Amino acid sequence: MNEKVKKIQIVSILIFLAAVIFLLSFILTKNRKQTPKSDANSEKLILGFSQIGSESAWRTRNTQSIFEAAAENDIQIIFDDAQQKQENQLKAIRSFIVYQVDVIAFVPIIEDGWDNVLTEAKEAGIPVIVVDRQINADESLYAGFLGENGLEEGRRAARFLVNKCKSYKNPVHILEISGTENSSVVRERAKGFREIIANDSKFQIIHSEDGDFLRSRGKEIAENLIKLSGPGTGTEKNEIGTRAGSPNYKKDGLYYNNQKIDAVYSHNDSMTLGLLDSIENYGINTKDTIIISVDAEQKSIDALIAGKLNCVVECNPNLGPMLMHLVKQIASGKEIPRITYNNETVFSENDDFTQYEPRGY
Repeated sequence: MNEKVKKIQIVSILIFLAAVIFLLSFILTKNRKQTPKSDANSEKLILGFSQIGSESAWRTRNTQSIFEAAAENDIQIIFDDAQQKQENQLKAIRSFIVYQVDVIAFVPIIEDGWDNVLTEAKEAGIPVIVVDRQINADESLYAGFLGENGLEEGRRAARFLVNKCKSYKNPVHILEISGTENSSVVRERAKGFREIIANDSKFQIIHSEDGDFLRSRGKEIAENLIKLSGPGTGTEKNEIGTRAGSPNYKKDGLYYNNQKIDAVYSHNDSMTLGLLDSIENYGINTKDTIIISVDAEQKSIDALIAGKLNCVVECNPNLGPMLMHLVKQIASGKEIPRITYNNETVFSENDDFTQYEPRGY
């Protein structure tokens, strides 16, 4: 009987000790998330980072910049490539929460649909930084935004066009190739562009089409316009037929609904380069077409130097150093600005090309 009592006592003690250990572990874990890391703390910061994909040289460089800066700042990254799907990003952010990373950063594919997962992060005590593209969500759910000023990029593109066409008397017909639908950068680049050209009625956007920021879509959009342009002169038919396998395309420029396109405003370099692919494949003469792009990848700068583009508005992908600065600020218990814009410039046909430095992407 005494042995049975002793066994019961031992089991009770073990259960009590296990409960104490579990309670202490829970308290320590909770405190770890709520207590800012000090500089004296040698534990490496962990950043959970979700990227939308690798659809362009710009995006690849953006990811590289973040990894390079993380290594320089001794910050560990848990990385996820969403492959252009929001559902993948939602899963990734939830996995970061389970892993209990110190900070979450992500590039949102689209603006909406983030409230629930950001609420989960907030309840877990994990701050979130939105990178590159902005979101529609309660501002209390994330620490801040780091990226480009899409509105100003659109304005810069329009200012170049307005200045280029200041002596034009006739209407200026504009083709706009926009990026991924429902993304903040598309809305802002479109809004900023329209804000400037609205001051002069001669500027008319006669067609706007979603190119999803992809080179293949830019090529497809231009090809469709060329095929629907209708027949040109007899000479043009023969020349185009030789290159494109059909005689029924106008060669003296791009057209939409029989209106000649005077200017192209493309929301990113990948789509612009796709447009140039089709122009070259079909032998279209766009010497008099003003073509403006956004991003400033090396290939678009090369096209600018070659006279194939007129203006390239920079969207700087090198967000890594600033992101790591913000991550360390948050981890030390400090607030960060609601919005942090990266430094950007404009390249144009009026520049001294010998002053250009290699872009590196």
